[in-house]
Amino acid sequence: MPTLTSSGAPARNPAPAPPALTGRTRLVLFVLCAAQFMVALDFSVLNVALPVLGADLGLDRAALQWAVTAFALPSGGFLLLFGRVGDLYGRKRLFLAGLSLFGAASLLATFAWDPASFLTARALQGLGAAAIVPTGMSLLTTTFPEGPLRDRALGISGTLLSLGFTVGMVLGGVMTDTLGWRSTMGLLALFSAIVLPLAPRLLPESRTPERPRLDVPGAVTVTLGLLSLIYALSTAAERGFGGADVLVTLVAGVLLLGLFVRVESRAAAPLVSLPMLRRPTVAFGNLGGLVTFSMMSTVVFVLTLYLQDTLGLSAFATGLVFGVQGVMSVIAGTLAPKLIGRIGARRVLVGSLAGQGLLTAALLGLGRESGAVLATVAVSLASMCHLGAIIAYGLTATSGVPDEKQGLATGLVTTTQQVGLTVGIPLLGVLATTGGDLYGGVRTVLVLDAAILLGAAALVGLGLRRR
Repeated sequence: MPTLTSSGAPARNPAPAPPALTGRTRLVLFVLCAAQFMVALDFSVLNVALPVLGADLGLDRAALQWAVTAFALPSGGFLLLFGRVGDLYGRKRLFLAGLSLFGAASLLATFAWDPASFLTARALQGLGAAAIVPTGMSLLTTTFPEGPLRDRALGISGTLLSLGFTVGMVLGGVMTDTLGWRSTMGLLALFSAIVLPLAPRLLPESRTPERPRLDVPGAVTVTLGLLSLIYALSTAAERGFGGADVLVTLVAGVLLLGLFVRVESRAAAPLVSLPMLRRPTVAFGNLGGLVTFSMMSTVVFVLTLYLQDTLGLSAFATGLVFGVQGVMSVIAGTLAPKLIGRIGARRVLVGSLAGQGLLTAALLGLGRESGAVLATVAVSLASMCHLGAIIAYGLTATSGVPDEKQGLATGLVTTTQQVGLTVGIPLLGVLATTGGDLYGGVRTVLVLDAAILLGAAALVGLGLRRR
């Protein structure tokens, strides 16, 4: 029965306060976000150290790309498999195993004595990351119910993910100059040592109530397909697409992924539910994520070349440009969940993709002799849009998915993230380095990058509107 005021009119009940994070859930969020930040840091902290690392370990210029590829291959190739294994046998259990492996591998990389030991450590780091990322995301989405709490948690996670990549670029240069390249790997081992003791007590165990058999044919085809595709694209970034190994693995990757789709359509307990992929939110949400990750990583790559090789900026000054980008990402991480609460994740995703595209197009104003200020402003604002797209695509692609299938949904989300970070530079970035004119190559990449973003914004908008 409604309460009456002194005038006899019904009193308006105050709006319920939004749910708040408790002390324990804050600690859970800290553990999960710290692990995600650590993996994001690993993507970039070593980049500026590669020349010094190569001279120290005896890796020639052609072999240096394997310091990155050795991590990217297992981290992208095993994501879907590990996401499903976590669903079936325990997400917390696999998360802890991945965290332990990542920490041990980082320690091995810190004290690597030759190229073989270092590249082995990088591959083991990638394997640990493949377990951490999908299980961490599943634990986050099952711990925080759909609504304001999940929006806030994913906003914090997305901010730290983007910030980790940017901080790694700045921190890697500073640490390499002052402490040596080994300190970058030691930092990752230290992160693991801080997070690992907290995780067993704080994280809840989570898995599907039923125990179907693991889809082995699907696991084999998708893992080998992703490994082949990532290898081909990563190798092409260094040597172009003309090599026999690149062409063979590229074709093999496409064929294996096609076979994977066929296997999944007939499997009793598929690794990826094709009906789930037919959900517009899952399909178009992940498309948006793939485009925003791949196009932003490409812009960062070509701007690094432009600022240092065309304008002659130092590595430290270039790091400051991307440091501003990191600050803007943090601001965007606090604003995006509020905007999503007002207008919805799908509208934010479309608007963010379009904004990132327009700001990338603004970079075409960069000159041969000046452009550092424009680069700083445009890439920082584009990064805000990028962060909004990251949070919105994660929410869009996991919304409405039941808890027992969150591992599948978040496995797709994190696979999109890892593949996006891997494919952008080989597909577009290589255009900036293969021609004789770096400035002209950078402009070509920016035109294509902006066009892809704007096209994806239109496609995602139409696809989600049909829902």
